This record gives sequence, C-alpha cells and structure tokens, in this order.
Amino acid sequence: MKNIIYLGLGSNIGNRAENIFAALSFMQSSLLIKIIKLSSLYKTSPIGPKQKSFYNIAIKAKTKLNPYNLLFFLKQLEQILGRKKIILWGPRIIDIDILFFGNKVLNNSLLSIPHKELQNRLFVLISLNEIASNLLHPVLNKTIHSILKEKLLTLKHQKVKIIKI
Repeated sequence: MKNIIYLGLGSNIGNRAENIFAALSFMQSSLLIKIIKLSSLYKTSPIGPKQKSFYNIAIKAKTKLNPYNLLFFLKQLEQILGRKKIILWGPRIIDIDILFFGNKVLNNSLLSIPHKELQNRLFVLISLNEIASNLLHPVLNKTIHSILKEKLLTLKHQKVKIIKI
C-alpha cells in the first residue's frame, strides 16, 4: 500500500454513525484500503436543500489503487450500503469523497483531486485539521490549518459540533 489518501465520509439518513462505521469496516475488510487515522465524528449542518444534519468524519489511509480505481471502489461501496442519487446535495445514507490522493492534482469530468469544495466546507477543514493540520494543499499551497484559520469567519454559518459516541 503506497498511496496516502484522505477521505471524507458523511451520512444523514438512518443511523448516521452506524452508516459511517459500516463504510469504514467495509473499506478495511476489503484489503484495498488500510485506515491509518480517524478524526472525531462531527454533526454538521447540511449544505443544499432542507434536511437532517449530517454526521461526518475524515480519515487518513493507504491504498494500492490508482485514483480512478479508488473512485470506482468507493462509488460501489456507496451503492452496496444503499446510496441512491436523487437530489444534488440531498439526503444520503453514505457519501464518500476523495479529499486528497498524495500530492496528485486532477481536474476532469470524472474526478477532481484535491476535492474542489474542501476549502469551502467547514466540517471538512475541521476534521482534516484534527488528523493532518500540516497537510499541504497542492493547489492552494497552504496547510489545512492555515486554510481553516482563513476561512473560519466566512464559513461560520456552517454549524459543526463534535459527537461523543
């Protein structure tokens, strides 16, 4: 397993924590992804249409997959766990985003790495800062910690609260 990756997971349907832990368990048991570090679980306000709050987590992991095979694997995992795409930014049983894949920069119709919205999502910045504050964003050329500090005021409308389970 040679590629270091960072993933963001979220759920706002059913037992949100259980959905996230089921996804993590599936990843680990697949032997395609080795989880190295987990952030705390966060309850976050939804972006988009009115809906239930999300539970979110960020992870650091290793994989032998390339970015496209990783994307395919994660989309299959979402389907196995019951995800149905109905509404853009709508409710979902599980959502798994590739936030970073090593230092790779990709931007095409299939995949954007680093994730194109991560600097605009407080829950991503807070959870990533917890596990990788010095991680350098290869496009913005700033650490996660410095991006979070810069964005804290402009993203304050997004509610993020740590969950104890």
